[in-house]
Amino acid sequence: MISRRTRIDSLTDWAQLLELDQKRVWHPYAGIPVTPPSLPVLSADGVRLRLADGRELIDGMSSWWCAIHGYKQPRLDEALREQLDRMAHVMFGGLTHEPAVALAQRLLAITPAGLEHVFFADSGSVSVEVAIKMCLQRSRARGEERRSRLLTVRGGYHGDTFGAMAVCDPVGGMHRLFTGVLAEHVFAPRPPDGFNARLQPDWAGAVRELFERHAEELAGVIVEPIVQGAGGMRFHSPECLRLLRELCDDHGLPLVADEIATGFGRTGVLFACEHAGVRPDVMCVGKALTGGYMTLAATLCTGEIARAISNGEGGALMHGPTFMANPLACAVALASLELLADGDWRQRVLRIESQLRAGLAPARELPGVSDVRVLGAIGVVELEHEVDLARASAAALAQGVWLRPFRELIYAMPPYVTGSDEVAAITGAMVAAAAVA
Repeated sequence: MISRRTRIDSLTDWAQLLELDQKRVWHPYAGIPVTPPSLPVLSADGVRLRLADGRELIDGMSSWWCAIHGYKQPRLDEALREQLDRMAHVMFGGLTHEPAVALAQRLLAITPAGLEHVFFADSGSVSVEVAIKMCLQRSRARGEERRSRLLTVRGGYHGDTFGAMAVCDPVGGMHRLFTGVLAEHVFAPRPPDGFNARLQPDWAGAVRELFERHAEELAGVIVEPIVQGAGGMRFHSPECLRLLRELCDDHGLPLVADEIATGFGRTGVLFACEHAGVRPDVMCVGKALTGGYMTLAATLCTGEIARAISNGEGGALMHGPTFMANPLACAVALASLELLADGDWRQRVLRIESQLRAGLAPARELPGVSDVRVLGAIGVVELEHEVDLARASAAALAQGVWLRPFRELIYAMPPYVTGSDEVAAITGAMVAAAAVA
């Protein structure tokens, strides 16, 4: 048995820990035991993960897209220490605190105009649940109880909780096992591929027709602006988002922008909605909000939505997470946003984008590769078949890089502080993985 120590140092102890990990711990989207076994991380610094066996890996994933400043960032570390000296947590029902109020003010200052209120949540999935409740409660408050469905597009992913799963792609997504027990929403065709593509009349016509057909049922529209993340890492034109905004305005519906994956600079602008010049009525943010240090998300909304809900049935938004607005998380989120404000993240993301384009170009010539695409600090190699995860991961590890391919995709979303040599290593690992996957 492993002794109850705070540190595990020897390889022998790590072998015991991994044995228990295989036997007892359930990892995301995996069975028991997880195959292949998970890699034990001893520490992380900058953009590198140090494994228990002494190897160092460049993190090409930003820990699922959230560690935008890298690891062991001094200002973020200090923000946590300072807040810990005051308090680690206090309930948010009936109480408040400076980090939460300051973070709300900061978020409203940097997000699109018109958003006036902030509801803090535990995670991105929960922020989507809150956004859905906002749409549904708004409809009830307006005496429109029949409006109980949302419209979204195929190819989307919004989280793993039940409300969020219901607006993920019901066929090609990860949650089709739950068909029949989830709420049934309205799905438009997937937006045509290509950030620079023009609005296709056939797609626009199909979307308009769905709005008209379900006009009396819809409570709102939810979409990942510009980039569909875990649903396929696909990019679509800003014109598609502008059309959805126009149709929401025509039908008096709130537009929900799920910026959990795209927010805080990942696509080259602070929020992906900016590519289209679109103002959402509700915006979900998470992941990079705390720089990857703590779990925290937020749902922002307009004054109109807040007033409708507050004056409606119950007089309140019916949600209240136990760890809502955790002071530690809010404090480090403020520090992360200050780093963005003070730093040169735009230039760094532009540099990473340029390097990803150049470094991934050779993948276009590989057999079995169907597409290579880059936007901001996102690089994707799409195969014609499902990735052989074991072979692709081994090829990347041999290059000293941590990647996490899924389905037919080998992709990277590195921290913004990733250096030129490290980006070159990441693209080399992606090409090597694509060659064997």
